[in-house]
This record gives sequence, C-alpha cells and structure tokens, in this order.
Amino acid sequence: MTAALRVVSPGLMTTLQDLGRPGYQNLGIPVSGALDPVSLRAANALAGNPPGSAALEIAYQGPTLAVEADSVRLAYAGAAAGIEVLSGDEEAGTRRLAPLQSMRLRRGQVVRIGALNGGAVAYLAVEGGFAVAPVLGSRSTYVRAGIGGIEGRALKAGDLVPMAQVYAEDREEMMLPSLPLTAPSRFRIVLGPQDDYFTPRGIETLLEATYTVTPASDRMGMRLDGPALEHAKGFNIVSDGIAPGSIQVPGNGLPIVLLADRQTTGGYPKVATVISADLPALGRLTPGCKVAFTAIGIEAAEAARRQMMADLEDLTRQLAPVRHESAIDAARLMASNLVSGVVNAREGNPEGA
Repeated sequence: MTAALRVVSPGLMTTLQDLGRPGYQNLGIPVSGALDPVSLRAANALAGNPPGSAALEIAYQGPTLAVEADSVRLAYAGAAAGIEVLSGDEEAGTRRLAPLQSMRLRRGQVVRIGALNGGAVAYLAVEGGFAVAPVLGSRSTYVRAGIGGIEGRALKAGDLVPMAQVYAEDREEMMLPSLPLTAPSRFRIVLGPQDDYFTPRGIETLLEATYTVTPASDRMGMRLDGPALEHAKGFNIVSDGIAPGSIQVPGNGLPIVLLADRQTTGGYPKVATVISADLPALGRLTPGCKVAFTAIGIEAAEAARRQMMADLEDLTRQLAPVRHESAIDAARLMASNLVSGVVNAREGNPEGA
C-alpha cells in the first residue's frame, strides 16, 4: 500500500520545495527551491532527513492533510501557525503540533494548519521525505513551467502526496530550542553589477529610503513601493544573468528583488544584490512589511554566508528530545532534597521499645 498524505484542503499556496535545481540556468530553467531554506533545513533536521530533502512549502494559509500510512513523523518550522491534529476519535480529542518539534501520527489522523502569523512561509517535512520523482535533480515545484512537485503545480483538494516510508521509525520525538527568524532592521546588499546606471542621488535613495513590500510580490520577485531610484543611462540593458537577490529597477524606478523563481536573464539594470545570508529572512516577509538596505563589501558578504552555513550545520547538534510535562526527570528527582526532617518512631513510646 502506498503511503501518502491526502490533501483535504490545499491552503492558499502549498507546493513541494527543496533547495532547488541549480545548473540549468543556461537553458532558461530557474533554480526555484525554498523561499526560506533556513526553515526548510530546520524542518528536515527535526524529521531526521538530509537538509535538502523536499518538504511542503506553505504560504500564508496552511493545508489540511489526512494520513494514509501506518504512521508518519511530521515536523514544522517557519512562520507561527495554529496546528491541530484531529484523531477522528471523539474520546481522544484534539492535539497540537508545536513548531520546531516532531510528532508521530497514525493512519486516519488529520493535521490542520491555520493561517501563518509573522511570516509568509513555513515548511512541513515528513520522515523519509516525499516519494516524488525529481525533475533535473530536484523535486521543487516551478509553477510557471509546470515542472517538479505534484504535476508542476500547487496542491489541490484530493491530491495524494506520496511518502517514502510506510511507517515512522520508533524513536524519541525531537525539538529545536529556538530558530532565529527575525528580519534584520536593514538588509545587506552589495552594489552592482549595474549601479553605474543610476545617479549618485539614486544610490543615496536606495540606501536611505524605507520601502514597503507590495501585494504584487510572489515567489519570482518581491516588488517594493517607496521613493523611485533615479536612472542615469536609461532603464534598458542587454539582457544578462540574474543572481539570487538581484535588485532590478524598471522604468518606474521602483526596486524588484528577485527570489527563488526568478527568471534566468533580465534586461533591466540591477542596482545591487541582497547577500545570500539575508535572503531567507527576505523570503519570509509579507505584504506591508518594511524594507531598508545597507551596503557592504564582497568580503563581508562572504563572511556572513560562511557564518550562516556554519549555523545551519549546527542545527542537528542543537536537537533535543521533546520533554513531556508528565514525564519524570530522574536526574532532577535524585538531586532534590525530598526529606524536610527526620521522624524517630521510638521517641515518646518507650513501652513499645
């Protein structure tokens, strides 16, 4: 019997994503992958998976999923949300899946993820990963081309998302004490490659202004509203390659930060690039959030990247067993003074000696 999660309700935009499919941009195929690879890696660590395993990327409003397997271990990381586990048994009631913890569910149980709070995306990983055929080395969904994931699209009601394991391993549930997801006050950028297409006043505006994320943003790019940047040489260039985090500026002067599903080439000048260490935090932003920038050098950007990767590699060492309130802490029990005094049973009763 195939193990799967059955989609009862798909949520607003739920897709399968991993760390993307690099190596094909020369063919016009975007990298795609998780908007927030930090939370993706955390969910996989909790589920016991390799860091790049595909998980469900949940945007804004979560799905409702029914377990069609003997058992499954789930783990959730990313934006906060109410996560209910419905047993189908009135006597058992409803449980909750806490963020940054794993939980084992059995056949027939249903997990219902509500609206996300404080971030745009979150990730639901399953132990063993999803049994979906990779396309060009990745299971990431690229909706515009209809490739990867489940038929190259967002989940819909009635889908069966196949899992690699029929049952969850018999082991302790794990938790992460914390996962810093707060956005920086100013996102770090490296100027260029076409910063010479902007006037000094245009560069000054980029570094001094505060922008607002617009509802027109999506996985391809984040559109910002605020003061326009002044072009110096027009707003058209010979199309060249697009790096993750490129900030291109069309004729209206308003920056667009290019994200996971970015096009491979573009013909607007790119004033700067958001450094890779800050891109996960940028990918979590919701419409209405404020964005400001500060310029740094390439060496500082490389150092920030190395630090981020070191922190991510440390995730598995931070894992700890989930502590249940009803569990007895034997070490604490033995270290405690459980006797407040001594009673002499013979004292005051010499006749019974």
